[in-house]
Amino acid sequence: MQREKTETLKARYLPLSKVSVPIMRRMYEIYSGYYENISLDIFCRDMVEKSGVILVEEKPTKRVVGFSTLKTLDMNVAGRQVKGVFSGDTIIEEKYWGSRALQVTFFFRMIREKLRHPFRPLFWLLISKGYKTYLLMANNFHNYYPHPEGKSDQLAPLVDSYCERLFADYYCEEKKLLDFGEGYTHLKSDVANITAEMRQANEKIQFFEKRNPTWNRGTELPCIGEINFSLLFSYPFSLWRKQRRKTKTQIAAVACE
Repeated sequence: MQREKTETLKARYLPLSKVSVPIMRRMYEIYSGYYENISLDIFCRDMVEKSGVILVEEKPTKRVVGFSTLKTLDMNVAGRQVKGVFSGDTIIEEKYWGSRALQVTFFFRMIREKLRHPFRPLFWLLISKGYKTYLLMANNFHNYYPHPEGKSDQLAPLVDSYCERLFADYYCEEKKLLDFGEGYTHLKSDVANITAEMRQANEKIQFFEKRNPTWNRGTELPCIGEINFSLLFSYPFSLWRKQRRKTKTQIAAVACE
């Protein structure tokens, strides 16, 4: 059944100028179902700072069931010109967790950005208040920071750069955390909890919680991943292998019924 559900989704990118009021309200409706301490006013003010949004929709009805906001940044770090694509609010309705529609559309968006400036370094920038967002990067990128094994530490100055540019009043460079204070938006208590079994089974989840121990009150872990041609060439094959394993598991489950 899960496979049937995920295959009914599609995703598309819309520039901010094409995001209508009904779409904005639907996005807020989804968001308010999973987060505490939010308001439509705050949501809209944050939205107008973005460049656009990836919408996830049901194919038959075109009903929006998820989204991810994006903002592109030109940065100069130590005399080095780089481009960053910042992911803001990202959520999808729980019954569609496991769908890769958003990931695939994001991937094609990054191909477009890379081809526009093929020799300029390109990075995905995100802040993670929950482990699922962190795993999107940790499970799909070759070079990313922070890394459980301490790899790619050379990317840390880029994290400092975009956090100081976007969140100067809330960034603690020593801890590499964003703290927006009490009352900040955070996941509802029954959404994306981290259990003892999950910590034991997944070192990346364990690492995320170690780096962001106050995630459940809304502190954000700033992250960065390098988008290079090696990643862009290898990602489709990685996606295919994951889907193949998933299909085999589903077939085996049906056979055992």
